[in-house]
Amino acid sequence: MLQSQLGYISLLAMLVVVVGIGAAIGVINYVLGPRRTSPVKQGTFECGSDPVGSARARFSVKFYLVAIFFIVFDIESVFMYPWAALFRELIVEPGLGLATVAEMFVFVGILGAGLAYVWRRGALDWD
Repeated sequence: MLQSQLGYISLLAMLVVVVGIGAAIGVINYVLGPRRTSPVKQGTFECGSDPVGSARARFSVKFYLVAIFFIVFDIESVFMYPWAALFRELIVEPGLGLATVAEMFVFVGILGAGLAYVWRRGALDWD
């Protein structure tokens, strides 16, 4: 009983420390922070240069599709690295050898089929 409560007490202590530090930083910033404003400080700022054009400019849907494809294939690599790191242990494990290889082929096959589909639809062509 005492052992399980000890875990919650340490979690509560950690939570109090984190909230306390966050509140202290906020109060110190409010008390000591400068409050001088100027038109330059209040102006818009993008990546170290003045903004060009309207903020309401339209982007092509292909721009967003490429961004989504990047995220999908980035997540694919996140799943493949641990699998590749444990490949030898997974192959040696009885009953898992062929299954783990087959699962990865199915995973890569589904992503490859999706890539082939969007490629054929022309989503990756820049006109």
